[in-house]
Amino acid sequence: MRVTRRHLLAGAGALALAPVEASASIDADIRHALDEAATLPPDRTLALLAPLAARRASLGSYLDLHAARAGLRIDLALAHAPSSRSRRFELHVQRITGNDAELMRVERDLHAAHGALVARATAAFDRLGLPGTSVGARFERLWRDPRYLFPDDGDGRAAAVDAMRATLVAIQPRLSRLVGTLPPECRAVEIRALSAEEIAAGKGGYRVLPGAGVPGAYVVDLKDIRRRPSFSLPSVVAHELLPGHMAQLPQEARAQPHPLRLRYAAAFPEGWGSYAEMLMAEDGLFAQPHALLGHLHWMLFRICRGLADIALHVHGASIDQALAEMRGSMGESVYFAPFATDMARIAQEPAIRAAEAWLPLRLRTLRPRDRRDWPRFHGALLRTGRRRTEQCR
Repeated sequence: MRVTRRHLLAGAGALALAPVEASASIDADIRHALDEAATLPPDRTLALLAPLAARRASLGSYLDLHAARAGLRIDLALAHAPSSRSRRFELHVQRITGNDAELMRVERDLHAAHGALVARATAAFDRLGLPGTSVGARFERLWRDPRYLFPDDGDGRAAAVDAMRATLVAIQPRLSRLVGTLPPECRAVEIRALSAEEIAAGKGGYRVLPGAGVPGAYVVDLKDIRRRPSFSLPSVVAHELLPGHMAQLPQEARAQPHPLRLRYAAAFPEGWGSYAEMLMAEDGLFAQPHALLGHLHWMLFRICRGLADIALHVHGASIDQALAEMRGSMGESVYFAPFATDMARIAQEPAIRAAEAWLPLRLRTLRPRDRRDWPRFHGALLRTGRRRTEQCR
């Protein structure tokens, strides 16, 4: 590590300031080395980072350095082109998730989650008395029930936004006992629909992160509102707003993790959004059967994507086979991802959907068993920006 004049200062005054100054200097050294490392091949980068010690660095710098080393080792392994496609897929999942994302574990966990979700959906459909030959067929029937559809006009879109705002109001008092104290800007978020001009321009839903004097917002796409039944929207609020992306991303922006940590923990933000939905389900937000089914459908979407990813890229399944499995579980595609379009994308982007689907399952196993410890655990995950899963223990 570069030794600066600051490290060599002596005297009582210097000793009093040493911990703060040493940490700041070490952080600067790590940041400088990581900036240089981002431009080099993995082998040269690892050699550059090897002398660095983060013992007295800030937590953020420690996480940056650890994530960079872990990801670069995987890049080096991938550069040697493993002959096994299962091993290569596993490395790609680990590259953006964590070293504990072994393929056998990921696939086992996804299959177990799929079975549990199908069982819960079956029980909820039974409570509603909604018949069907499969869970997918029952979802198709539910999607067309006029009791849950908004009118395709301005009043209908306003009613959908109002319903989402009501969900956000219901979530707010639950946050402190689940994720701890959030910065004020994370709570100062709103929901609005796309404007007529945005719709004409072909824009989809998007987020506005809170900033200096700018409130956060989720701008929801309600163009084809008849495909967005009321029971499908509460999970969207939990995922896109609180305690999902609007709790995680603004704090990450404040923490300023190094781009290498962003690269090698890339699955975390989407995984956290799904985990936020799971938290809300566990806290009873989706108590009614139809609301629960809306949540379970979103969860099945993500788990089915992960399983399709593995089926296509590890087991050699055809797109038609993977599509049939997904349709059988979901029946109806989610609003922004038609089945065929989504499957074509999964086929072109190996490991991403498996990583994003597994990460929330891993967070659930890593968190404390005692719910009273959840705010501390979740708060730590959010304050310092995304983490690789081995950094979440």
